[in-house]
Amino acid sequence: MLISSLLVITSCSFIKKKALPPVPPEQRETTVQDGYFYQIAPGDTVNIFVWGLAELSGSVPVRPDGMLTTPLIEDMQASGKTPSQLARDLEKQFATYVRSPIVTVIVNGFVGLPTQQVRIIGEALKPAAVPFRKHMTILDLMIEVGGLTEFASGNKSVLVRYQNGKQQQYSVRLDDLIRHGDILQNVSLLPGDILIIPEAWF
Repeated sequence: MLISSLLVITSCSFIKKKALPPVPPEQRETTVQDGYFYQIAPGDTVNIFVWGLAELSGSVPVRPDGMLTTPLIEDMQASGKTPSQLARDLEKQFATYVRSPIVTVIVNGFVGLPTQQVRIIGEALKPAAVPFRKHMTILDLMIEVGGLTEFASGNKSVLVRYQNGKQQQYSVRLDDLIRHGDILQNVSLLPGDILIIPEAWF
């Protein structure tokens, strides 16, 4: 019984994993990002400027619960809104107290919602969750995290992507991109992407 169990385990260890497909051509270009707009996230800092009313203007943090507080407004949902959407909502609230307020919102210290971040784990020099930027590519992300470690198996990296509620996994050849300059491996990222870099087996 023990011998047969060992044989099963041993044979399983030699089964080759199914090869992952590369990122499809239609998902490699920056045009897939055209509908992206940044949404305010907890941890962001927003500058609120109310035209002609310095006492209502200022820089405020977005709390961990996604709310913010300004003069005359104790709690307002900020997380998940674009700066323009937040500005229009503030105008409606301020209109209760002042006539025809004009509000501009500027975001500083970008953190990004979890769905608008890209994450890199494994054998990167500085694994991190990075706020997504429009036209961001895998090369941009690798520069952000300092590149690969000496133990990385870059050509066996995996890109995990969620689209239409389904998880897809794609093969990414980071060694070819970073160490050999194969720019064809530099694909566009999407908000929510996860890049996994395995360790090489020596």
